[in-house]
Amino acid sequence: MNTVDDKTVVKDYFNATGFDRWRRIYGEGEVNKVQLDIRNGHQQTVDTVLGWLKADGNLDELSICDAGCGVGSLSIPLAEAGAKVFASDISEKMVGEAKEKAQASLANSDNISFAVQDLEDLSGSYHTVICLDVLIHYPQDKADQMISHLASLAESRLILSFAPKNLVYSLLKKIGEFFPGPSKTTRAYLHRKSDIIKILESNGFSIQRTGMTSTQFYFSYLLEATRNSD
Repeated sequence: MNTVDDKTVVKDYFNATGFDRWRRIYGEGEVNKVQLDIRNGHQQTVDTVLGWLKADGNLDELSICDAGCGVGSLSIPLAEAGAKVFASDISEKMVGEAKEKAQASLANSDNISFAVQDLEDLSGSYHTVICLDVLIHYPQDKADQMISHLASLAESRLILSFAPKNLVYSLLKKIGEFFPGPSKTTRAYLHRKSDIIKILESNGFSIQRTGMTSTQFYFSYLLEATRNSD
């Protein structure tokens, strides 16, 4: 499958059966054991990012782009904490769900705006750009292009999460491929940490903080990179 097909598959999936599945996972309703594990893992990643940014003590001064916002799991609490958030997703349905959640939970929805956009079409300038659990849908060459583009939008900081490529996770991924089903609709790409760091460094960023979330069915490596001063 070429990279254009990957993007099309992701968009179609999250506007169809994938939307219902991931809305349940990211929500609060009853789900199966695997989905609950993924929900908890994703929330741990979100909580780590929120913890980093809140610890800095300046959220109300920041403009943040949440690229691949899903149903607003990160965007909404960031806006609630005072940040000016621009949230985007390739899926129109995901963005619609995020908007509804924001309107229902935020006392002041002026802090957040939403758009249906592919990562490569994003424009503007933001203090911090965040992209969580999106790179798993794209091969390394496509991920490199996306990271470079996101880096061009970040005035100061870029935060990424990705499924790390090592022997253990590669084996788990291979085992999972023997059990296709209705929930398996997009390819899952693993990325070497060294490759991600290399592309960040080539765009003028240095790694500041890292984190790892690993549950039974969810694994995600988190990198915070800041722009080098001239």
